[in-house]
Amino acid sequence: MTTSPPQVNGHRRRIPVITEWQTLLTAPAEEPVATTVLETQTDPAEPAVDLVAEAEADAIRTKAYADAEEQRIAAEAEAKAIEIKAEAEAEKMRLANERQAMRLERDRAEHEAHLEDVQRKRDKAAREDAAERSAAAAAKKSEAQDAQKIGKAGKLWRNTALGFAIVCAIVALPVQMSAFYNPDAKWLLAAPIMLEAGAWVILAGAAAAVAAHRPHWHYRLIAWALAFVAAGINLVHGLDHFDAATAMGTAFASLAGPGVWDLHEHGRIRRRDGVLTRRERKAQAAAAKAELKRRAAEEARKASEKEAADKAAADAAETLANSRAEEFPEVWDEAEKIAAAVGEITVTETVWKRAYRNIQGTDPGESIESITARRKAEARVAAALSGTPVATLSKNKNAQRANQMPRAQRGPARKPPVRRPGDTAKYVQAARKQAALTAKNASTEEQK
Repeated sequence: MTTSPPQVNGHRRRIPVITEWQTLLTAPAEEPVATTVLETQTDPAEPAVDLVAEAEADAIRTKAYADAEEQRIAAEAEAKAIEIKAEAEAEKMRLANERQAMRLERDRAEHEAHLEDVQRKRDKAAREDAAERSAAAAAKKSEAQDAQKIGKAGKLWRNTALGFAIVCAIVALPVQMSAFYNPDAKWLLAAPIMLEAGAWVILAGAAAAVAAHRPHWHYRLIAWALAFVAAGINLVHGLDHFDAATAMGTAFASLAGPGVWDLHEHGRIRRRDGVLTRRERKAQAAAAKAELKRRAAEEARKASEKEAADKAAADAAETLANSRAEEFPEVWDEAEKIAAAVGEITVTETVWKRAYRNIQGTDPGESIESITARRKAEARVAAALSGTPVATLSKNKNAQRANQMPRAQRGPARKPPVRRPGDTAKYVQAARKQAALTAKNASTEEQK
């Protein structure tokens, strides 16, 4: 580095400063030229200016300014980055809050919808329950009304039949009494009374047998026999002594009275025994026929579904067998040999597993290639998690296989290795526990 002389043409030269480059553009003021007059006493010499120091100082100031400017720019950039990061965090927080608010709103809406659904189901269940209770109450009321109507109708039918039978007895009895009238044997007038009363006594016995769930057919047969005897007497005597209308009317009265009452008892017997009416029997036969038809259709549908399922299973088995034979020809040949040896018609799953293990050495789904690929992938994952290269990681896997004892002394007089404290690293806690458990189990087995 060179420096300019301190004086030029007898004038002192001013050293420019970096911060004052503007002064270079203007012409420097000239100083008066020094005279050469000799004086008896000279002025003391001015101190020399160190241009190198000033240049270094100027360079230091320039560097400081540049460093300060760089620091300012870096601070501004850092502040801007912090501001951008803060804005990003704020935006991220705002989005997270917005998503959380949306999630809460969605959850609230779903919860309200669920509550509305639950309430709607409760209201529907309440309405259905109320409808069922109302229907049950209506059915019960209807049954009660029907029972009341049936009871009233039955009571009316009984009273009407009884009254009709009494009227018929009153109509038929005079002709019978006329038939048995004899001035010399008036006691014969008790015969028609006995016939009519006997028929009613027998019918009363039939009613008692029905109420007691005893056989009643013979009571009814005797009652009808007495009624026919009375009708025959009225018919013969009426034709002989009266006209045909009287004979037939009194004969009909003798049969109609016991007949109507027996019809009443017959209906009561059928109702007691639960005998169905003709309409009910026809409806029951139609329902049974429809049920048989439905069962036949259901069985046909099930048979069709079973046939389709069997066909689909057979197609799937055939497809699987073709795929296995194509993908694993050696295993398939071995499976066919095993199936023939054990007496299987087809290659079952048990036979296939056995053949696959015989050829591949593993269960179906595994192979040497897949196991190797899985181990490599596991090694890469372990290396990625630990940040260690795969080669280094594979070397470290066998670190426990190093010699635990120091090597024997080299030379002509070799001595066997001697175990001393600190020769080997301590086992980890799990290994020590496992060794203790193994030693304990071994001692227990030896004691047994």
